[in-house]
Amino acid sequence: MDFTRSREANKNLHDMVPGGSHTYAKGEDQYPEGMAPVFVRGQGAHVWDVDGNEFIEYGSGLRAVSLGHAHPRVVSAVRAQLALGGNFVRPAALEVEAAAKFLATVPTAEMVKFAKNGSDVTTAAVRLARAATGRTTIALCADQPFFSTDDWFIGTTAMSAGIPAQDVVSFPYGDLAAVEQLFTSHEVACLVLEAATQTDPPPGYLRGLRDLCTRHGVVLVFDEMITGFRWSEAGAQGLYGVTPDLSTFGKALGNGFAVSALAGRRDLMELGGLRDSRERVFLLSTTHGGETHSLAAAMAVMDTYVEEGIADRLHAIGARLAAGVREVAAAAGVGEHVVVRGRDCNLVFATLDVDGRPSQEYRTLFLRRLILGGVVGPSFVVSSALTDADLDRTVEVVADACAVYRQALDAGDPSPWLGGRPVKPVFRPFA
Repeated sequence: MDFTRSREANKNLHDMVPGGSHTYAKGEDQYPEGMAPVFVRGQGAHVWDVDGNEFIEYGSGLRAVSLGHAHPRVVSAVRAQLALGGNFVRPAALEVEAAAKFLATVPTAEMVKFAKNGSDVTTAAVRLARAATGRTTIALCADQPFFSTDDWFIGTTAMSAGIPAQDVVSFPYGDLAAVEQLFTSHEVACLVLEAATQTDPPPGYLRGLRDLCTRHGVVLVFDEMITGFRWSEAGAQGLYGVTPDLSTFGKALGNGFAVSALAGRRDLMELGGLRDSRERVFLLSTTHGGETHSLAAAMAVMDTYVEEGIADRLHAIGARLAAGVREVAAAAGVGEHVVVRGRDCNLVFATLDVDGRPSQEYRTLFLRRLILGGVVGPSFVVSSALTDADLDRTVEVVADACAVYRQALDAGDPSPWLGGRPVKPVFRPFA
C-alpha cells in the first residue's frame, strides 16, 4: 500500500495546524509511522484516502457516523434544507420541529438546547448545576476518559499546562460508597459520568446514584455522547430506566454533522431562559446552534433510528464482529492478548504484551497489519452500513494480524514489526 500523498498531506497539516489535526484523537501519532491515511471521501462503511487506498472503517467520525458515510436519508434532508438558507437572525421554524422530535425520542428530557459540540453542552450542564445549587465542586468519574475541552475537565488530565487549579473531585465507577463519602466530605454541585462504558452498570448502581444525588441535592449529569443513539435511541437512560437531571448528547445525533444537545429537567433548564424569576444563567448562546442543515440531519437520524431499529442493528453487527475476532485470536494463540471489550454496539480492543499489560508497541503492530489489509480504525466501533462481506473481510485481516502478533510474542520483542515509532496516548504532557 502506498501512502506517499498522505505523508505529504500530513506534513502540510502539521505546518499549518497545531498537532496536524483538529481533534487530538485523529492525530498522526495515533497511527503507525508513515501510515496515517488522509481521507477524501466515504460511502457507507468504506473510505478512500488521497493515495486511492480503500479501507473498511471502524469508529468512523470518532463514533459519530453510526449510519455510515453519506447516508442517503441524511444527505437528502440536508440538501433540501440548504436550499432554504442555513442561519437567520431569528430562530427557524425547523428549530421547533427539531426540539419536538428530540423530546419525543428522548422522553426523559423536558427541555432541550442545541449546540455544535459535546464540550459546550457538558460545560453548560456544569454551569447550570453550579447556579442551581450554589456550590462549585464537580465530581467526575475517574474511570472515564473524556468529558470536555474546557478547563474544569482538562485541568484533571496529563495535558493541564496553562490551566489553573480546578474545583474537581473524582470517584471510581461502580462504587456507591465512594460517592456517598464524596458527598459527605465535599459540597458537590454535580456528578458527571457516562452511565455505562465497556460493561453494563452493576445491579442497582445507577438507581443508587440517582437516590444519592436526590438526597444530597446534587445534580446528576449523564454524558450520553457515546451511549446516546448507540445503547438505544433514548440513550443509556432510556435503556436502564434511570433519569438524570441533565444529559448531553452529540456524536451519532448528527451522523457526522455538527450538532449536540443539552437536555433535562425544566426547572433547571429554565435558569437559562426568559421565563424564570431567578438570576439568569448564561447557558448556551452560539451563532450556529440553530444552524438548520445540522438540525435537519439530526431529525433524519432520529427518524432512521426509530423506524429502522438502528440501535438493535448496531448491537447485532457488533456481536457478529466480536465473535469472529475472538475466534481467530484464539486460533492464533493470542486470545489473551488481543482482547475485544465493550458493549456490542461500541467495541474496543486491548493489545496486551506477553505479561498481559497494555502495550502501545503491540497496538502499533496490530493497527499496522489492519491498515495493510484494508481495515482502518482505532476501535471496532461499528456503523449500521457494515455488510456481511465487510465483517468477513475484517475477520480475515484480523486473523492475519493475530498470526504476526503471535510471532512477536514468541520473539519477545514487537519492534521488528512496528515500522517506526509506536503510537502514543492522546493525554500526555510532552510530544
